Amino acid sequence: MQWSDLLSSRRFKVRDGEVMPTRTPATEEGMPGLRTDFHIDHDRVVFSSAFRRLGRKTQVHPLAQNDHTHNRLTHSVEVASVGRSLGNRVGTMMQHAGLLPAGYTAHDIGAAVQVACLAHDIGNPPFGHTGEYALRDWFRAERNRHWLDGLGLAERRDIETYEGNAHGLRMLATLEMYVREGGMRLTSAALGCLLKYPWTSDKDEARERDKFNIYQTELPYFRAVADELGLIRKGETVWARHPLSYLMEAADDICYAILDLEDAVEIGILDVKEFEALFAGFAEYERVWSIHDIKQKCAMLRGIAVGRCVTEVADKFMLHHDSLLAGAFPAKDLINVCEPAIQRALLNAKELASNKVYRHRNKLVTELAAYPCLATLLDALVPAVAALETNGPGALTHRQRLALDLMNHDLVPDGSRYLAYMRVLDFVGAMTDNTAANLAREISGVGIL
Repeated sequence: MQWSDLLSSRRFKVRDGEVMPTRTPATEEGMPGLRTDFHIDHDRVVFSSAFRRLGRKTQVHPLAQNDHTHNRLTHSVEVASVGRSLGNRVGTMMQHAGLLPAGYTAHDIGAAVQVACLAHDIGNPPFGHTGEYALRDWFRAERNRHWLDGLGLAERRDIETYEGNAHGLRMLATLEMYVREGGMRLTSAALGCLLKYPWTSDKDEARERDKFNIYQTELPYFRAVADELGLIRKGETVWARHPLSYLMEAADDICYAILDLEDAVEIGILDVKEFEALFAGFAEYERVWSIHDIKQKCAMLRGIAVGRCVTEVADKFMLHHDSLLAGAFPAKDLINVCEPAIQRALLNAKELASNKVYRHRNKLVTELAAYPCLATLLDALVPAVAALETNGPGALTHRQRLALDLMNHDLVPDGSRYLAYMRVLDFVGAMTDNTAANLAREISGVGIL
């Protein structure tokens, strides 16, 4: 892979099912340097309704009552900040090494990574990862599997495996801005940075952990993007990762390992001493001992830890630059090749969160409730769209018509049950935690009075 291709600012649109290049707005701003193409990407993500909805979606604590607790929006903004720092640092080192292609600056690397970080959770359903499991559970349950009869293998895998990462690409490339005509039409480089799992749901890579980034609906679009970026093809629908996606991934790992615990201290699940112990070995730690305010102490510890991680991850990116460019990076992620102190601190942070935060009773109860909540919605919507596709609008029951009206579905068949089910997942997946909980209660009849 070559940086001159990997940093492409080309955008694509979809017309009559055909994917084709479209204009690059930065060349038409009227004033050179007013906004780069990556800045335009940033603005398109920030002003999208999908990004705004992240403000009411779970990060760790569903329906949290504490105003300071992170949600997906604040998490995404913080990940973007760390990602920009990582990208700027790597970009500066690439510039000094003569690796940046002509016409690009070190800050372009930071801006491209920042865009991917802003959008990395934009496809998450209500209730976070539990929402993903609940949507999968409904379609995989024996009583519901018949709805998928007749679908192709890849289509079936898409529907029964709601994946926030794949729905993120769908939001950006299909559902937001130019709806079904290329979505936000972001630069190829930003989309490449976004994908941690550049393969489809039916591949072995996806079956191992139910992780993938490409639904069949976005496959033609991503093929065009991958060709533009020069991503190495490792199978019919499997590609090597864009090197900068490893920086996006590292920024996310750093933030959720450290900031989830800061939240836990804030709401009283963890003692500040447990938070302190994780980072006691870091340089500059002595400055923290004289601080008595718990919030200030945690904030300073967090700043020191994030700074150390950014420096170390950027250095390791450059150390493994050639293998990343060759699509042959030998480790799971950049954190795994960092110095032992960094690895140990982040690993211990994740273990502490797993043992004491993620298993807290309040979190467990709310996550269990997500299953019947989302099941109530699917129970109403899936039979309605299936009936429309199978029998046409004239055979719909009154209840089925009400369900279709609820999701603003016109009474025209999509042409396939696969596409109809994707519209259901688009509708439910876009909901905030509050919207899903309230709507499920209302249509169940419990909230009728």
